[in-house]
This record gives sequence, structure tokens and C-alpha cells, in this order.
Amino acid sequence: MKKSWIIIAVVVLLGFILYSSIKGSYNEMVTQSEAVDAQWAQVENVYQRRADLIPNLVNTVKGYAGHEKETLEGVIEARAKATQTNINVGDMTPQKMAAFQQAQDGLSSALSKLMVVVEKYPDLKANQNFLELQAQLEGTENRIAVERKKFNETTRSYNTLIKHFPKNLMAGLFGFEAKPYFAAQEGTDQAPKVEF
Repeated sequence: MKKSWIIIAVVVLLGFILYSSIKGSYNEMVTQSEAVDAQWAQVENVYQRRADLIPNLVNTVKGYAGHEKETLEGVIEARAKATQTNINVGDMTPQKMAAFQQAQDGLSSALSKLMVVVEKYPDLKANQNFLELQAQLEGTENRIAVERKKFNETTRSYNTLIKHFPKNLMAGLFGFEAKPYFAAQEGTDQAPKVEF
């Protein structure tokens, strides 16, 4: 009888240890997954900040360079395309990340063309509103780079977690999949060069 109780106690103890291990691993994967999602939201936030600055920048330039209609329309069109391209964090794939980045690259290119136009207008370059918008745009480009870096670090941590043994078995069992990294296209790893 005493032997039966010892066996039952050992089985219960092992069951509790197994349950605790699975629960801890699952909760850690959920926490890491949510951290990746939250960091992606921050990346989108800084891109939105840039998109929000553009109408003010275009209107300021329009006052000085109204006949540069093609360039101004190009910026507005690129902004619209960039703000329409969103990624649902629950369905983040490398292809969707590439499409998102392509839309953002188009906006960066259009902004670069706009800044070239600005060179023709010395009064605009001295305009206080324009100078403030330019400073905000530069700061936003820096924020974008920082948030992309944080996103990749958070994603690396999560991906490493779910690939380690034995958590990889639990990740597969519970449906945790690797998340794609933010991989900028060649040459876009730098903020757009704006010269005045």
C-alpha cells in the first residue's frame, strides 16, 4: 500500500512538473509574440508620423513652387500608396513585408525628388515653416531606423525562442511560427539623402 502511494505521488509530481514546464514555455512564447506585434505597431506608428508630415510639407512647397505640379502629385500619390499598404500582425509574411517596404521606398523616393525641387527656391529654404517640417522629417527618418532595428531585435529574440529544443516542439504544437524580419531592399537601409 505504501509503495502505491509513493508511485502515485511520483506520477503526480512529474505531471505537475510537466504541466508547469509547458505552461511556462507557452506563456513565454505568447509574451515574445506579443512583443513582436507591439514593436511592429511602433514601426507603423513612425511611418504614419512621416505620412502625416507630408501634406504640410507639400502645401508649404506648393506655395513657393506651384508649377512643380508633377513632383507634388508624385509625393501625394506615393503617400497614398504607402498609407494603404498595411500588414496584419497575425498574418505577417516576408512577401507582405516586402510589399510594405516597397510602398515606403516609393514614398522616400518621391520625397527625395521633392527636396531636389526645393533647391530651386531659396526663399522656401529660408521659410521657417519649411525648416521646421524639414527638421521633423529628418527626426522621423531617424525614428524609423531605430524602430526597424528594435523590431528586428524583438523578432530575433522570439524566433530564437521558438526554435530552441524542446520549445520548438511546443511551438509547433501550439501554432507559433517564425515571424519575418524587416529586410529593407538594397540601398534603402539608409534614410533618404536630402540636400539643401
